[in-house]
Amino acid sequence: MFELAAINPVAFELGPISVRWYGILITLGIVLAFIVVQREMVKRGMHPDFLTDLLIWAVPISIISARIYYVIFQWDIYKDHPADIIKVWEGGIAIHGALIGAFLTTYIYTKKRGISFWKVADIAVPGILIGQIIGRWGNFVNQEAHGGPVSESFKQNTIIPDWIMNQMTIDGVTYHPTFLYESLWNVVGLLIVLVIRRINLKRGEVFFFYLVWYSIGRFFIEGMRTDSLYGGDLRAAQIVSIIAIIAGVSLFIYRRFIQKVEVNYQDK
Repeated sequence: MFELAAINPVAFELGPISVRWYGILITLGIVLAFIVVQREMVKRGMHPDFLTDLLIWAVPISIISARIYYVIFQWDIYKDHPADIIKVWEGGIAIHGALIGAFLTTYIYTKKRGISFWKVADIAVPGILIGQIIGRWGNFVNQEAHGGPVSESFKQNTIIPDWIMNQMTIDGVTYHPTFLYESLWNVVGLLIVLVIRRINLKRGEVFFFYLVWYSIGRFFIEGMRTDSLYGGDLRAAQIVSIIAIIAGVSLFIYRRFIQKVEVNYQDK
């Protein structure tokens, strides 16, 4: 095992510009997510240009919010080097920050357009999961977002392919491919979403499922990682995950049993 050379994070170079696999995979995730969500939105009677117009705002705001989130939890480093805050190309963005930015942007945009936020959120869930599934492989190429060292027993008995474990071997030490665990967790979540959205769910409940499902997986996987952002003595992603689980369950109960929403997911 582990005889292959590690993958170069730089895919190719255009003069002085290095094009990295991370950026390619993130872009691929966004494009595939757009195709899937756009198709469903048109099918559900929404204007073909709605998603494009939304993304013009949501993508840059998500990148900025992802960076802000990261900087907040690494402020001890950036407070003495404020000029480095804008150097996002050197790494340092957080998926939770991106999601928060995207959700807030979508909420404001849908309110201004007079469109149900919950309808848009439900439709977007498969695209969000696709983006996360593919995006985590950018961490794989960069040899980041991994867990602690694996045992010899794990290496001998794992069913994880050698080429993955090889990339997770850094300076002779093999680490848990937590990027893979999260990616696979999201694959299962995507398959479940594709099934449950065909049943008689109320509007918003596909999104609530996503909040709870992703957050449960992220909470436990985050506990394995060695590069977590911290809020005091607690891992920031685990704090956000707990909040998201509580929010998802509470909103489900409120809208179904107290507000008694009658609009179904499939309704246009």
